[in-house]
Formats: sequence, C-alpha cells, structure tokens
Amino acid sequence: MLLYLFNELKKSADSEKEKVYRRFFKTGKGEYGEGDRFLGITVPHLREISRKYQNLDLAEIQKLLDSKIHEHRLSALIILRLKYSSYAKASADKQKSIVKFYLRNTKKINNWDLVDLSCHHILGHWLLDKGRKILYKLAKSNNIWEKRIAIISTFAFIRENQFIDTLEISKTLLNDKHDLIHKAVGWALREIGKKDKKTETDFLNKYYKAMPRTMLRYAIEKFSDKERKHYLAKT
Repeated sequence: MLLYLFNELKKSADSEKEKVYRRFFKTGKGEYGEGDRFLGITVPHLREISRKYQNLDLAEIQKLLDSKIHEHRLSALIILRLKYSSYAKASADKQKSIVKFYLRNTKKINNWDLVDLSCHHILGHWLLDKGRKILYKLAKSNNIWEKRIAIISTFAFIRENQFIDTLEISKTLLNDKHDLIHKAVGWALREIGKKDKKTETDFLNKYYKAMPRTMLRYAIEKFSDKERKHYLAKT
C-alpha cells in the first residue's frame, strides 16, 4: 500500500508549484528549511490522497517521515492525525502509541506547517487530562521545531479555556531569537484573547515591553487601533 501512495504523490507533482514552495518555505542556504525538497502538491490535494491510506501502520508511516521530500512527511502527519482521531473512542493504548511515535520523530517534523497541522491535534489533545512536563522540556530544546511544537500544542488547551500552560511556555520563549517562535507565541496569545481578553491583556501588560516586536504584533492583531497604538508606542 505504501508504494501506491508514493506513486500517487509522484504523479501529483507540479514543477511550477515546487519552485514556489521552495521559496515560500525558505529552503536556501542558511534558511530554516535549508535543503528541503518538494513535489509541489497543494495541501487540499495531499489531504485527499492521504485519507485513502490511513490504514498504513506505524512502520510504513515511519518510512514517509524519514523521507527528504516535504510532502511525504506532511502526508505521514496527516495520516497519523487521522489514525489518532479514529481511536478517540477506542483504546487509549492505541492513542498513546501514536503520541509516543510522534515524540520519537520530532526532529522529522521540521517545518512550521508540519508542526501546525499535527501537534495540537495529537500531542495537545492527548495531554488535556494529563501532566504536561513534556511541553516544558520541548520549550527548552535547542531545536526550533520542538519549541514550536511546545507552544502550538497548547492550542488544544486554549480550546478548553485552559490558559496556564500557554502563558508559562510563552514566558519561557519570550527571549527566543527566531521569528517563527515569535509568531507562534503571538498567535497563541491572540487565541487566548479570543476566549478571554483580560487574561491576554494581563499578560501583555506585564511582558509586552520585553516582547519581540513581531510577537507583540501577532498578539494584538485583533485589538482596536487605539489599543494597538498603546502597546506599540511604548515598545
């Protein structure tokens, strides 16, 4: 079955889109996606293809994740997310096996779209009723993608009006140097604000002067013009 998936993805390749994706995902020397290879398949089409192969086992999914081709890894994570969701009302052991598999492969989840599509639906969801030490460990990693997994996974908590871990991990990442982490933290704070604006503004009032500008701009994107000017004028 895996061979059929590889062949179907190969047939769906688009050389023009491939060139666009290489630029968009910063694959040049010294950029965050350096060396990543693309087929040029749109995400909706990739989802459509991947759904047909959601019965792949973890060994086959591992082969997809080990690939140097971006869409192979993205397809693996789409399938993994589908498998995890299919077990929602079944055995917790099956969900746990997927979470453990996910954590073993964080180094392969190595671009922002791979992180954002998967982590809060798998790791975040799993941790809703469990201890969350693993997220704090990931937040202190030297790997940018593990740090992004840490903060984006908390979106699952935000949906349930649980904000403490998002705020604590945001503090941990406050002085991070990478733009992609600035954007992720700002995005998470903005999501809190949609649920509870006071919680977000209390956090901002305490930390906004220390925030990277991009992080702050993302966090206050939904604020009124007057509110945005208030925060930006004082940084």
